[in-house]
Amino acid sequence: MTISEKIFSKASGKAVKAGEFVMADIDRAMTHDITGPLAVEGFYEIMRDKEEKKVWDPSKIVIVFDHQVPADSLNAAANHIMLRKFAREQGIINYDVYEGVCHQVMPEKGHVMPGDLIVGSDSHTCAYGALGAFSTGIGSTDMAAVFASGKLWFKVPETIKFEVNGKFQKHVYSKDMILHLIGDVGVEGARYKAAEYAGSTVREMPISERMTVSNMAIEMGGKAGIIEADSITEKYLQERIPDFELDPYWKSDEDAVYSEVKNYDVSKLEPQVACPHNVDNVKPVTEVEGTKLDQIFVGSCTNGRFEDIEVVAKMMGDEPVAKDVRLLIIPASRTEYMKVLKAGYIEQFMEAGAIVESPCCGPCMGGSFGLLGNGEVGLATSNRNFKGREGSPQSFVYLSSPATAAASALTGEITDPRKV
Repeated sequence: MTISEKIFSKASGKAVKAGEFVMADIDRAMTHDITGPLAVEGFYEIMRDKEEKKVWDPSKIVIVFDHQVPADSLNAAANHIMLRKFAREQGIINYDVYEGVCHQVMPEKGHVMPGDLIVGSDSHTCAYGALGAFSTGIGSTDMAAVFASGKLWFKVPETIKFEVNGKFQKHVYSKDMILHLIGDVGVEGARYKAAEYAGSTVREMPISERMTVSNMAIEMGGKAGIIEADSITEKYLQERIPDFELDPYWKSDEDAVYSEVKNYDVSKLEPQVACPHNVDNVKPVTEVEGTKLDQIFVGSCTNGRFEDIEVVAKMMGDEPVAKDVRLLIIPASRTEYMKVLKAGYIEQFMEAGAIVESPCCGPCMGGSFGLLGNGEVGLATSNRNFKGREGSPQSFVYLSSPATAAASALTGEITDPRKV
């Protein structure tokens, strides 16, 4: 079996294969301040005729405030009040004091384990696959059903295996790799399939870079993006769960059946850039060099970790942000923010003319702040560049690695980081 088939077999209580439909037990459910209110309303609708309106297991539900924090409108404030009340009444874990982006907070706080089946009412829930879980995004009404029953119907997905080998060139990172893969297979290339990332390149990645790769599985249509848990995963989890021991069962068998196996050698891979207005419109940085920029955003659940921000700090050094360019830096969580603070990078960025914000989603979904105006061009380390994603439908968003973002911040135009 593949790791996905093993996880669904555990969750449904019987041996299952890709293509079968199952009613599966959920190990963990996550919702946030944008999608949570509709899930709560749906839950109470489901429970309307029941005397006791209690969720199935409050210890397995997590609420994270991250998309519109602090509240940027009266509607957002009302949503926060509603979710705080629901969490308090139900006894649900609620990170409502702005701990950071849900997809960073969930693994960081020890809510993700290899072999888990996790659902979240956000499409980038697939990020938790970096720790060997099958995690996937669902709608708010599906989440209402999970709140009520702890179960959900699934079609066990087929798996595409991405076998990636080779060593990256200087200033080439996992973001470049996943953009290259998405550009190769297209936005429909892994439709309702589990993307399993393997090979020497992936095995050598730290968790921070693995999370970038798993996070963007949805951008190729994937249901999940899984990387087998190993000693690197074990070390990460032991720092959060002291008695954690890795179960070697949670990996694909050698004779597992894949719908397709795709092989890549990244030894000569250039830095990659996704061009407007689709994530699979990917080009080598050398083909888009010189594109003038109005704003650069470093952050999000894709590339907002300390390791990402450190790349930017070291590449920029004591140089200022280019004239007429706004550089926004938003760490993905309070924990990551404190690492950046203690390293002295916040002072460095502020002196360079950048803006450092508290942990949140920021401009990634066109909310809160940092929006692009009509005709403006932005470069972001986030995961989507759809029309209007970061503000005006008349703006243009490019996606890149933190290294490319840093090099571009120095020049005011898209720049090959290998030249810095």
